[in-house]
Formats: sequence, structure tokens, C-alpha cells
Amino acid sequence: MTDTTPKPRIALMGEFSAGKSTLTNLLLGSRPLPVRVTATRLPPVWISYGAERAEVVAPDGSTAEIALDALDSVPLEQARRINLFLPCEALELCDLIDMPGISDPNMPADVWQAVLPEVDSVIWCTPATQAWRQSEAAFWSILAPELRAPGVLLVTHFDKLTSERDGARVLRRVTREAGEAFGAVFPIALPLALSAGEDMDAWKTSGADQFVEHLIDLLLHWEDRSRPRAVASDPDAPADAPQGLAELSPAPNLVRKRLHTIECASSEIPAGASPQSDDATLRVQPRRVRPVPQAKSPRPRRARLERNAK
Repeated sequence: MTDTTPKPRIALMGEFSAGKSTLTNLLLGSRPLPVRVTATRLPPVWISYGAERAEVVAPDGSTAEIALDALDSVPLEQARRINLFLPCEALELCDLIDMPGISDPNMPADVWQAVLPEVDSVIWCTPATQAWRQSEAAFWSILAPELRAPGVLLVTHFDKLTSERDGARVLRRVTREAGEAFGAVFPIALPLALSAGEDMDAWKTSGADQFVEHLIDLLLHWEDRSRPRAVASDPDAPADAPQGLAELSPAPNLVRKRLHTIECASSEIPAGASPQSDDATLRVQPRRVRPVPQAKSPRPRRARLERNAK
């Protein structure tokens, strides 16, 4: 990416209580977003690089400043989305959009449909205990063709599986049913990743290491791996959802399989674990999140990343 190239806009999506806000906090290296069940009525939260502040975008496009600790008090009826700005290193490479759960019965579809035309790629969270439901597959088949780059399927709550055998079985099924529709699939135990701190073994066991490395690699080589953005749009302007999403009619899936590492290793690793690479240059380890409210970003210095990517 050059200084004049728009940063990729990556949405975190999934069904109700799939771990999206927890994942957002992991990527940011802090905990600005509420993760309680009662906080799921938040509108889309658009997170960009900048001095720490937040604002609510009203349905008419007007904005009003709001305290970060008051995000979960924003009335859904009065907000099209929340703009959140943080001086986080990860946000130098992309914008993150924490989306409402698509299965939340209290969340009108137009709340997230209005943001979808602005999304370049998606990290889709599916809980391991109910991985890749039919409703998710139906939604993804419609959304995938609209994206500029293949999405990532993240199998969350992997720590809730009771055995290595269960973990291997879930990964095999997800690979078989969803593998061709995503650029990569990773199992992850988000609570373990959040609490890992500087414990490298815990960080790797959580599955976060390979996922974060893949995401960093994608962002550093974004121009080579994505389709051109059709129209440079203003993120503050209302946008219509793609016709397919509005009608919820089937559409072709993306085809890009990259799952051999996960599947081959799944029978050898414990539930929640992630296979390790022998190539040290592929082990770009971000700074993990310490279990405190204001930890540092999990991404390494950009210059170091660029050296490893060459």
C-alpha cells in the first residue's frame, strides 16, 4: 500500500455471540468494545487510526461526540453507526468494522446492510460448538461475491471443545463444507489469546499466531491480492446494500482453497492449538494483549513487518 491508497476495510461478522467484539479487542490490543451479551445491540462500529475519540453517526448523517465508556449506551434507533478512532498500530494497515450479529432478532437488517457496500473483506466468526450453520452458509454465498478479497473463516470458542478428537472433527467438517468459499480457515480460543500476554506457548496454543500472521501478510500485500475498488466512496455517506444482499437470494461462492495446513495438522494438535511453522521468517509474532484494559497493539512495528514480508 502507498500513502495515497485507501486502506482496506475489514469487517468482523458472524452470528449472535460468535466472538466478534472479543476478536476486535484482540486485534486492537485493548478493550474499547463491550463484549457483554447485553451489548449486542450496538450498531456497526467503524474503527480507524487517530487520536482516541468516538462519535455517533445519526441516520441523517450528523455526528456527535461520545465517551468511549458510554458506547454500550448508544440507542440503536438514533445511530447509523459509531466511528471510533484509536492510535493503534494495526489501524495503520486497515480499518476494522465490528458488525452486529446477523442472527440477532433485535437488530434490523438495514443496520448492517447499509455498511456492507463499504466492506473490502470479512473475517467471519463461527463458534466451534455450532460451527458453520446453514444460515451462515446462505448469507456468505450472497456476500462473498461482493468482496474485494477472499474472507477468512475463524472458528471461535475452540477452547470449549472437550477433546482433541472433537477439534479435529469440527475442522474436518468446516473444511469440507466451507473451505472453498474462504481464503483461509483458522481455529482460535479468543480468551486464551487475550490473556496470553508475553506467554508464547499460550499465544500459539490459542491459535492466534497463525491467524494474525495470515492477516498481516494479506494487508501488507493487499494491492496484489485484491480486486480494485469500483468506486471510491465516502464512509460517512449512506450506501445501498448490494441487490443480492437486499433480496437474500443465492449467489455463487468464492473459490480459493487454502486449508491443507489446518486439515493435515488437525489430528495431531489439541483442541485450540495451531500447527507451528518451522520457518522462522513466517513467525511474525505480534505483541499479545495483556489482561489489562489498555494494553499495546498486537502488531509488530511496521518496518519489521515489511522486512519479513520481502
